Amino acid sequence: MHTLTNASGLMEIFCRPLARTAIAFMCLLAPASGQGVKVLKLGYILSTDSQLGDGGRVFADEIAKRTQGRYRVEQYPNSALGGELEMLKAVQLGTVDLAFITGAPLPNVLPDIGVFNIPFLFRDLAHAHAVLDGPIGQSYLEKFREKKLVALAWGENGMRHITNSKHEIRSPEDLKGLKLRLPQSDVMIAGFKALGADVSPLAFPQLYGALQSSQFDGQENPIATIQSSKFYQVQKYLTLTGHVYDPAILFISSDDFDDLSADDKRSFIEAAKLAGEASRQFAAAAEAKGVTELAQAGMQVIKDVDRSKFAAAMASAAPDFDRRFGSDLISKIREYK
Repeated sequence: MHTLTNASGLMEIFCRPLARTAIAFMCLLAPASGQGVKVLKLGYILSTDSQLGDGGRVFADEIAKRTQGRYRVEQYPNSALGGELEMLKAVQLGTVDLAFITGAPLPNVLPDIGVFNIPFLFRDLAHAHAVLDGPIGQSYLEKFREKKLVALAWGENGMRHITNSKHEIRSPEDLKGLKLRLPQSDVMIAGFKALGADVSPLAFPQLYGALQSSQFDGQENPIATIQSSKFYQVQKYLTLTGHVYDPAILFISSDDFDDLSADDKRSFIEAAKLAGEASRQFAAAAEAKGVTELAQAGMQVIKDVDRSKFAAAMASAAPDFDRRFGSDLISKIREYK
């Protein structure tokens, strides 16, 4: 019995430091300060295999890494938290934490930002990125604070192109009378009305069904969206107009952001910038290879489009745009290097 007691004591002496080491190791793995993990919901309208989904994945990974697991971002793709306007309102109210929102519906919350919806405003992607990443674009991110939204960083939806189920579109005249769905953007609607198209707004979650039922003949979206949403199943013709550059913004509710420490605020902003860059890279890759893949899926692709003719045909809308946003600002954006 004496021997057993001594053995037990020796075992206790030997195990005690090991137990302390194990506990210390587990503490390193656990969230700091004994806090529980804070789960944040992130919503967007596209699938996980999309420019928004890729950005969302990068953001979630970066947040987990940069906060040592104290924050976890759960993704809700495919409009699981509603359409974009619904999500924006929910983020304003604080019932949704985060949303990755494309550019077209943003003027419904901040009318001034509609200037970026003007068709043929940007020469190309490099021009659009330079404007948004420079003082002009950054000033618009800051304006959302007035709307109880924190715009963390710019991302990308992509260059928008026209699809339809009726016929080839090679010139502005081919759009006359075509039933075309547009996003909830007054600026884009004004531009396409000038082309003579029969346009109506519709929330994105309802779009596939509306095309399938022939409620609309066509729509316009970036290549990555046309692919991820499988519009090629209900649309025959793709015309590479590149008429609008559509950005995206990663938003967080002001309540959530204000609750963060200064270090965590920096982490969220940096993670959002990386997410935005990931969405740009995904959209660019889709633009590069997606056209061929859509042709292989059965779409007829019209590449030889004179964009200047479409831009000229929209000239009747220019006075309205000048009145809304100011001709000086529009010129400044067009001429930005």
